[in-house]
Amino acid sequence: MDDARTPTFDATDATPDRRPLVGGVEIWIAVAIVVCDQATKAMVRARIPLHDEVSLIAGLLDLTHVRNTGAAFGMLNGIDFPFKAAIIAVVAAIALVAIAAYAARLAPAQKMARIGLALILGGAIGNLIDRIAFGYVLDFVDVYWRAYHFWAFNVADSAITVGVCVMVLDMLGLGSHVSKTA
Repeated sequence: MDDARTPTFDATDATPDRRPLVGGVEIWIAVAIVVCDQATKAMVRARIPLHDEVSLIAGLLDLTHVRNTGAAFGMLNGIDFPFKAAIIAVVAAIALVAIAAYAARLAPAQKMARIGLALILGGAIGNLIDRIAFGYVLDFVDVYWRAYHFWAFNVADSAITVGVCVMVLDMLGLGSHVSKTA
């Protein structure tokens, strides 16, 4: 009788300290960001005409329908050049792939970093959808004080900002819980 065993594959044996971003809570965070971002942008497109505003908190917060044809914080918004929308979308897609590749290399124990990257990925995907579908990103949250306005932003931008903050906190060691009694 042959006592040879058939080898089996256990995914945890292949990469014990790594797991892909896809499949955990992180993917659901990214998906939730994309869904919320696209839903809020669809509502703004449907209910607020371009360049109109709805005051939520007078003197502080409005919903304003604006289009960002540039990059982050409106950079390159006022500059036109051939294939601008396509070039910005390609650069955004390359950055998205790089972020996803980095996220896939994180260890499961790096929960804070993984959550931060999930927020960044969700936001980047939300804005990339706009760039591909419309050639611009719809921004609608206008925070201001008197005559001083911050750049208009959206749910995706907020997720990216919070994700970067979470990553910085993780880099500062606020996300690590290493036992000192071991």
